Amino acid sequence: SVDEAVRTRRCLLSFSRTEQTWRRLFGKRLSRGSGNTESEASFRKHLGLLEKKKDYKLRADDYRKKQKYLRALRKKALEKNPDEFYYKMTRVKLQDGVHVIKETKEEVTPEQLKLMRTQDVKYIEMKRVAEAKKIERLKSELHLLDFQGKQQKKHVFFFDTKKEVEQFDIATHLRTAPELVDRVFNRPTVETLQKEKVKGVNNQTRLKQIAKERQKQYNCLTQRIEREKKLFVIAQKIQTRKDLLDKTQKVKVKKETVNSPAIYKFESRRKR
Repeated sequence: SVDEAVRTRRCLLSFSRTEQTWRRLFGKRLSRGSGNTESEASFRKHLGLLEKKKDYKLRADDYRKKQKYLRALRKKALEKNPDEFYYKMTRVKLQDGVHVIKETKEEVTPEQLKLMRTQDVKYIEMKRVAEAKKIERLKSELHLLDFQGKQQKKHVFFFDTKKEVEQFDIATHLRTAPELVDRVFNRPTVETLQKEKVKGVNNQTRLKQIAKERQKQYNCLTQRIEREKKLFVIAQKIQTRKDLLDKTQKVKVKKETVNSPAIYKFESRRKR
């Protein structure tokens, strides 16, 4: 009948309006999912967290990344040249399966290190100059005539024939006594010995004492020369460390040794 048809139509309209209201409120959320996956059942909690898709994806990506890295390492090992050499190999050692770079020790003696930490370069330079003056004074007194550390000079004689070489006598040629041939100073000739009287000390004990004192002075001179060299090296090393405080770009040219400082090449800059 007409009344039943009207009631049915009203019900349908009411249902459609309710559906539209539900779709308007929850349509977007229902279309793209709730965003929260189903929670883990309570009886599985003792097994740990349930792996979600995002967890699996992270694990899968990490696995693929590691496999790719291993394939690259295998390829590099297969294509490696056995004769290949790098200078870094001399400074690297394998420790517990890890490459560790060896620390280079500074070539500095304990005495040099102590002086470099406690004294300034000006003080070292002052002491070096004082030693140099003492060395010059000792050299002027001793003349270094029979100094053992002095470089031996050579005296070359020239002859025309082999017979003259075979008959050569150095004492006769120098016109001196055979006992004085080995002397490099105070070597008088035979004529001078015949005309002049011997001057100076004749006592053998006194001569030995004088020779001992002279040798003592030579030893002192040698020690002062070595000390002056060490002070010079220390001053250079201190100055090099001060120069390294500059922020200018630099490259090490030569490593530091016990007898010489490290050499650096600094970037040239135009001064204003």
